[in-house]
Amino acid sequence: MSTYATGDVVAASCRGHPVEGIYITDRDGMAVLKLKSGYNIGVDQETCTLVRRAGDQPAPAVPTVVQDETLPELAIISTGGTIASKIDYRTGAVTSQFTADDILRAVPGLTTVARYRAEMLATILSENMTPSTWQALARAVHAAVTNGAEGVIVTHGTDTMSYSASALSFMLDTPAPVVFVGSQRSADRPSSDNVMNAMCAAAAARSDLGEVAVAMHATTNDDLCAVHRGTRVRKMHTSRRDAFQSHEMAPVATVAYPSLAVDLSPEAVRRGAVEPALHADLEERCGLLYSYPGMPEEAVRVYEEFKGLVIAGTGLGHVSSECIEALREMIDAGTTVVMTSQCLHGRVCDRVYDTGRDLLAAGVVEGEDMLPETALTKLMWVLGNTADREEGRRLMATDLKGEIRRRSDYGF
Repeated sequence: MSTYATGDVVAASCRGHPVEGIYITDRDGMAVLKLKSGYNIGVDQETCTLVRRAGDQPAPAVPTVVQDETLPELAIISTGGTIASKIDYRTGAVTSQFTADDILRAVPGLTTVARYRAEMLATILSENMTPSTWQALARAVHAAVTNGAEGVIVTHGTDTMSYSASALSFMLDTPAPVVFVGSQRSADRPSSDNVMNAMCAAAAARSDLGEVAVAMHATTNDDLCAVHRGTRVRKMHTSRRDAFQSHEMAPVATVAYPSLAVDLSPEAVRRGAVEPALHADLEERCGLLYSYPGMPEEAVRVYEEFKGLVIAGTGLGHVSSECIEALREMIDAGTTVVMTSQCLHGRVCDRVYDTGRDLLAAGVVEGEDMLPETALTKLMWVLGNTADREEGRRLMATDLKGEIRRRSDYGF
């Protein structure tokens, strides 16, 4: 058993080189230390000596946030995630515990772009996001805009940020920019992207943009952020800093760094195009099913009690013939079923093959070229705002917030 406790500062030797770090735990007979660089290493416990016990180090002084009252006001709403995380020196892990004021302290350059009113809505990792959190977030954003904020920055974990951005796209009519931002690498790592992403998000929130968007690194370099439409963006990589890409369209804007010059695309919705409005009702009993070869009909029937189901079908939008009768019975019983494609490009067309025609005959709604996750949040919103089945089918096939493009490259 180790003589060290989590949080103790320990000196050790790693391959003959002296190191110092925070003791986290034992693993496979090695002591795991977190270095000042933020990275963890394993060292032989026999080389470890105690520098100081956990708790002996005085708490660092918290600097006061000074804001320039002459700058335009933005709202910054924190929900958690890596951009709002720091090291828990008790466990050595990175946890979501920053307040919005802490973000201003961590990225002091933000106060040169605008002044901020800060609100900490949640401190959760994005896998714990729920539709009820989206509703609370939509209300907070709507309140900020109607109370005069010129733009809103939402800090969010990256894993489900595209879901939240698309959900708020449907729940809000906004005349001001609502910019989601996160970071792929936490602030304690030298390769963190939190500062550049936050600065670019602030610039986008001050710009002439008038829609919900996501601002993140455009490349692996520190020179440009892309601003993606909230209904057309997907996380495409687990860890790269340029993980987010617009789907079947160019970003609605770019932000150069460090100049923070914003360049809006012709397709970007401009500031002031609509009056602020909140439509926060959602039907949470909606699901997303990924079709696969050999999928039994029991997999479909899991959703029999749901109000809505989005299927990420194969190719042009298919499931196996074995599953179609189960879908027909669900639709007859009142479930709205929307077909999307698990292909990254192209659009759904269920009039080419017999299976697709059978799906249409069963009452499946074609999801055009919507991303499956966008179709899910849209279906939640549509079923939360109308009880009329035909109106719901019409809305799902209608472009509401740039989620459907009527023409795709290369035919379909």
